[in-house]
Amino acid sequence: MKKGVGDQFQEETKYLRNKIKGANWSRPSDLYKFYPDSKKIPLPEPMFSSEKTLDEVLKKRRSIRSFSNIPVSKKQLSYLLWASTGIQRKELGYESRTAPSAGALYPIETYLVVNNVEGVPKGVYHYNIKGHYLEELKTGDYSRDIAKAALEQEMCAIAAVVFIWTAIFQRSKWKYGQRAYRYIYLDAGHIAENLALACTSLNLGSCQIGAFYDDEINEIIGVNGFEESTIYMSVIGNPK
Repeated sequence: MKKGVGDQFQEETKYLRNKIKGANWSRPSDLYKFYPDSKKIPLPEPMFSSEKTLDEVLKKRRSIRSFSNIPVSKKQLSYLLWASTGIQRKELGYESRTAPSAGALYPIETYLVVNNVEGVPKGVYHYNIKGHYLEELKTGDYSRDIAKAALEQEMCAIAAVVFIWTAIFQRSKWKYGQRAYRYIYLDAGHIAENLALACTSLNLGSCQIGAFYDDEINEIIGVNGFEESTIYMSVIGNPK
């Protein structure tokens, strides 16, 4: 069988004993992305009390693709953003997040296409992790655009929110080189599972999405697809 690019990637990013290249410590990257000129949408404190145990949440988690027209509250959205990738604690000058990240480099950024959230206009937003607020990129109804870019998956048009996770590759590559791509995809998976479990704890539904036209999603959120590109998505909302 002819080897493809995936086979080549797996082979060329292996760690081999005595052949691991050291980090290029002269090129650290910023751990946070900001849109300083954007309108800021404040979010409530990410506090939610669930009566469900972790065992119950794990047993009830499932992919939900059908949603009602009941909006998600801003309080719920605030909690989901924090639970998926927010700052969990501050110690010794470091800010640790709710999801693990290789080398604590946090290459993943979160964007939202908001379709139905109380107190948040329809539009495209970036989650400012450090400040825990939304940065408004553009307003308007992008439900059909995001569904079309996600291989016509209708759940993107009817969900309350579409989470879009991008990677800023250099945040990890300066330390790990080509091996960084493995870690970046693992990081995104940790974040997506946090979101799925947090949704279940709030009686909301979610479904993770890996099938989309990369550059069409990148165009919607305004990233170039090279230094930063979409790698994963999820929809959330009240189940129908």
